[in-house]
Amino acid sequence: MKSNAIVVCEGDQTGQELLNEALRVLEPSVLGFDVELVRYDLSLANREATNNGVIHEAAAAMVETGLGLKAATITPTEIGSVGSPNRILREGINGKVIVRTGRRIPGVAPIVALSHPVVVVRMAVGDAYGAEEGRDGDPGSTSETAWRTERIDRSVCQSVAQFAFETAVSTDGLVYGGPKWTVSAIYEGMLKEEMDKAAARHPQVTYRPMLIDAAYAGLMTEQWNQTVVIPTLNRDGDCLSDLVLAMFGSIAGAESVLLALDEQLVPTVAMAEAPHGTAPSLEGKNVANPMAMLLACAAVLEHAGIQGDERAASASKALRAATLSTAMDGIRCFDLGGAASTSEVVDEVVTRMRNR
Repeated sequence: MKSNAIVVCEGDQTGQELLNEALRVLEPSVLGFDVELVRYDLSLANREATNNGVIHEAAAAMVETGLGLKAATITPTEIGSVGSPNRILREGINGKVIVRTGRRIPGVAPIVALSHPVVVVRMAVGDAYGAEEGRDGDPGSTSETAWRTERIDRSVCQSVAQFAFETAVSTDGLVYGGPKWTVSAIYEGMLKEEMDKAAARHPQVTYRPMLIDAAYAGLMTEQWNQTVVIPTLNRDGDCLSDLVLAMFGSIAGAESVLLALDEQLVPTVAMAEAPHGTAPSLEGKNVANPMAMLLACAAVLEHAGIQGDERAASASKALRAATLSTAMDGIRCFDLGGAASTSEVVDEVVTRMRNR
């Protein structure tokens, strides 16, 4: 690691409850070594109290450590509110791509016939997120209009496209999908241009560019015999990754990883999180699925291993195996057809980690 520390961003409602449960697997008695957890309170109340200052502090700390772990947070919908903490974090660490991988959950039948992973490589900044927006005309009248000015950077498009093809190489996969470049040749076409360039640099990778709407249909109807890697715009990737994870059984079945990359696409900062929301209807009931948060912990340890910590690399593999084998043995929450509570699932994962 850059340091023996992981920046932990606390959240709201069930997001915070799942974080607290998952952090049990990072205790020294479970890992076999010490990791410092540097915690920042990103609850809505504290973001409002600090005018988002706490988010900037957390992002700066992640740049120092290279590692982050985030709970789900509330993004208020009121006009003039503190906005999305995710956007601020992504910009603060100079994030380029977000990687979300749908994969088979042992013991759980996917909704469609999928046996290979589906990897969504989404741009982390720009597009609809943080766009300038406003309304003109008389409020509430039929003449009122709303507008939004979106931007994407070629450097981010390059990173998304290149990372997608590198992922396809490493997984023996194909690159599929893309933006709606026929409707938006200038704006969305920029990502398609970079996909085409990356394809030329990787002739060994099967390349099937597809408009985003057709890609949605193709994922549900085609028979896939290898890993599918999909480069996307920010907004498209947000929607698509939720679909992909649900196709494998649950949006709580996999982690999400935000990456800042150097010019060689080597991660300089990795922040892992559960891609689901705060699930207020489940708060306090001890029934929410902790799998995504547990796998986020495994992802942070994996990136610590990439930074050179062999103990963390080994622990990452063990934690991922313990989480998946627990599901395989039927110890699952209700969203995966089980009857176990949140804490019972984590208890079992902790036991398997200690017995490894």
